[in-house]
Amino acid sequence: FHDYCSNAALQLPAVVASVGYRLAPEHRLPAAYDDCEEALRWLASPAAAGDEPWLRDHADYENCFLMGTSAGGNIAYLVALRTAVQVNKGRELRIRGVMLHHAFFGGVERTGSEERLAVNATLALETADLCWELSLPHGADRDHQYCNPMAGGGGSELLEDVRAAGWKVAVVDCEGDPLVDRCKETARMMEEKGIEVVAHFESGGFHGWEVMDAEKGKEFNGGVLKKFVQSCLDA
Repeated sequence: FHDYCSNAALQLPAVVASVGYRLAPEHRLPAAYDDCEEALRWLASPAAAGDEPWLRDHADYENCFLMGTSAGGNIAYLVALRTAVQVNKGRELRIRGVMLHHAFFGGVERTGSEERLAVNATLALETADLCWELSLPHGADRDHQYCNPMAGGGGSELLEDVRAAGWKVAVVDCEGDPLVDRCKETARMMEEKGIEVVAHFESGGFHGWEVMDAEKGKEFNGGVLKKFVQSCLDA
């Protein structure tokens, strides 16, 4: 993952800050969301630039993005919901867009892609289920809001805050990922909420494709990701 982030930093170019958040099962959700939200608050504080020369000398606080792959895509989505109201208010930093890359979503009722790709070499469905069993709050099922963006029938009311903030959201996945239908329905749901969504779904591939395949990652960073970032900056 470090190599992928390094390549993204080179190709965009950008300063990439990867958050070391607490992990399940020792620390169940919302611990990871809390940690990443706290990282955003720290980044917006005067202490961040003072403590980190790379941020002080190179980061453009007016043009920031939230991005995550797999579990990170889930975290980026939930952190965007939780912070859309306040993160741009003080203008210490300005979020311009959100990238959900192979976002790790789930639900009790199986989707077509989950049934079709239940057994695969990269992310077997029983493995995904176990991840949720170990990370969701005790007693919660996969229709909890942390897992299923469609929970409650129509998505979180906090999506209105994302729309009001003017954030563009990219949803990226591939047809070889058992979670691709979750990402597609999340993209449709956000569009229905009035959010500007850029959806990119490739044929083939597998969960985490661009991270695990270095050449594919370079192609993605220099193409889809760079184009999305530029479109947000041009808006």
